[in-house]
Amino acid sequence: MRNIIHVQVGQCGNQIGQKFWELLSEEHDLDYNDDRFVPRSVQVDLEPGVVDSIRNCPIGTLFKQDNFIYAKNGAGNNWAKGHYTEGAELVDNVLEVIRKEADNCDRLQGFQLCHSIGGGTGSGLGTLIVQKMNEEYPDRIISTYSVIPSSKVSSTVVEPYNSTLSLNQLIENSNMTYTIDNEALYDICNYTLKLANPSYSDLNHLVSLTMSGITTCLRFPGQLNADLRKLAVNMIPFPRLHFFTSGFAPLFARADKCFRSFSISEITEQMFSPKNLMTCCDPKNGKYLTIATIYRGEISMKEVDDQILSMQNKHSAKFVNWIPNNVKTAVCNVPPKGLKISGTFIANTTSISDTFERIRANFQNMFARKAYLHWYTQEGMDQDEFTEAESNLQDLLGEYQEYCTVLTDDEDVYEQEDEEVYEEEIENLNF
Repeated sequence: MRNIIHVQVGQCGNQIGQKFWELLSEEHDLDYNDDRFVPRSVQVDLEPGVVDSIRNCPIGTLFKQDNFIYAKNGAGNNWAKGHYTEGAELVDNVLEVIRKEADNCDRLQGFQLCHSIGGGTGSGLGTLIVQKMNEEYPDRIISTYSVIPSSKVSSTVVEPYNSTLSLNQLIENSNMTYTIDNEALYDICNYTLKLANPSYSDLNHLVSLTMSGITTCLRFPGQLNADLRKLAVNMIPFPRLHFFTSGFAPLFARADKCFRSFSISEITEQMFSPKNLMTCCDPKNGKYLTIATIYRGEISMKEVDDQILSMQNKHSAKFVNWIPNNVKTAVCNVPPKGLKISGTFIANTTSISDTFERIRANFQNMFARKAYLHWYTQEGMDQDEFTEAESNLQDLLGEYQEYCTVLTDDEDVYEQEDEEVYEEEIENLNF
């Protein structure tokens, strides 16, 4: 990817990043041993095991060996260890490697970071890296692919603490955050892909497909391009409302591959389907602020425009009425490996507040009893930081609710005014 620096932090972030680079290598027909193409990628973890597993896999020869950065002790699923103690000792090395990669870019566009906000390394060290990058490169776009924990797919009891503290940092320091929910990924694998027991590789492949679609225009020429800054300008009406939900189409069971031939209309229909979203939120519960669609393959622009207009008319009640032309479209002529056409869906919707409300509710239940709090205060944290993080998340939820409620009220006012005008016309006619 030209002029984009990719950073993957923690076990989850590194596994997603590994799958992402494998997919990109297939799309560009790269040989893992070809040293002419070296990804601008930095692999970070607080324990050597995760990084060594990437270094020793076949794709490990693609990366610079100096870009594997790790410590000897893990974060122990503790946000404070990743952000204040263990992570703080490692962050300078990470920034030095990022600085060298930035110097090699002719026109640095920005950064993208893969991490999970439920554990310790991805949440604590990941948000620390985002904070430091924002301070050092304030005029560059920082996008994150953040895996949000789910109560149904949980591996750590302190996930609500780690998630709330991480979201507090992402609200202030990230420009774009693509939220990925494990529960939604499992639902897609079970009900759409018909996988009874999906592996982590299957889940990560879904995420890498979406990441590949989002970065398509950075890697291939197209009829309409959309780089990081164009996406940010078109997708974010207010600075704090930069949390997106995403999807990919077509998705189907492997056994059905030889029986399926998708058209633009079917791709568009599946992109707008709630079952395809990688975040557990129902768009019916909110409004679409903005949407971006990225198509790949030999596609007619007129057909794409017609389908987008048809979907806007069909789902007009789900769109805000004060942002005209709030669907951005990009088209690339190069299809993904193994498909003739595909589509990537990115939505900025107020319904994502359902996901944040779930995290906040779990946080409140634990914080009210001060459960597990001593593990964080032992690392130098203060209880006020928890209160501040919860307050910031509550303010974000209030902003989402405000724009969703105000829009509904405005629509009621418009309807009331139309009714008054109609009644006045009837009276005039009767007169």
